[in-house]
Amino acid sequence: MTRHNVRRVDPDLATRRYVDVHGQIHIKLLPKEYYVTDQPIALTTVLGSCVAACLRDPAAGVGGMNHFMLPDPGVDTARAQTMVYGGYAMDRLIEGLLAQGARRERLEAKVFGGGNVLADMRMARIGDANAAFIRAYLATWNITLIAEDLGGSWPRQLQYFPATGRARVRRLGVVESTLAERERSVADAAVAAPAV
Repeated sequence: MTRHNVRRVDPDLATRRYVDVHGQIHIKLLPKEYYVTDQPIALTTVLGSCVAACLRDPAAGVGGMNHFMLPDPGVDTARAQTMVYGGYAMDRLIEGLLAQGARRERLEAKVFGGGNVLADMRMARIGDANAAFIRAYLATWNITLIAEDLGGSWPRQLQYFPATGRARVRRLGVVESTLAERERSVADAAVAAPAV
C-alpha cells in the first residue's frame, strides 16, 4: 500500500498574494486570517471596526499579522474558537510566530483599526470594544506595545513589513461598499453573540 503525503491547508492562513509596481510582494489579509513570515514581504489589509495586530520578534527576524472582527465573547465555547474573535486570533498568530523561532518574551506589537466607521454601528461601539480588547490582551501577556492607531471614525489601509517592523497606515475618507457590507456583518454577529 502506497502512503500519500497530504498537506493540510490551514483555512485561517492568508493566501492572496500580489506584486506591486515596485516589485514588492504583498500578502493580503481578509477578516479571520493571519500570516507569519521571516521574508521581506508586506502584509496588507483594510480595517474598519476590525483590528489587525502586528507582532514581531526582532531577534528571530520573524513577524506576522492577524485580522479579527470581534473581541472575545467572554465564554469558552466552540464558537469562540474561530478567527472572528480576538483571543483565538491572537493565540493563532503567537503559535505561528513561536513555530518559526520567535520567543514570547521578545514579542513587540503594533495594533491598528478599531474604528467606528458606520453611523449605525456607532451605537454598538464594536471598534471601541476591539481596541479595548487588544490593549488588555497585550498587557495581560506582557507583550510590549510599541505603536497603535486605534479608534476614530475612519477606515484604515495598513501595510506591515515584518522583516523591519515598519508599518504604514493610510486613513481612508470614504467607506467603500465592500467594507460597509463587512462592517454590517460584524454588527450582526455582535448582536447574535451570547451575552457575557
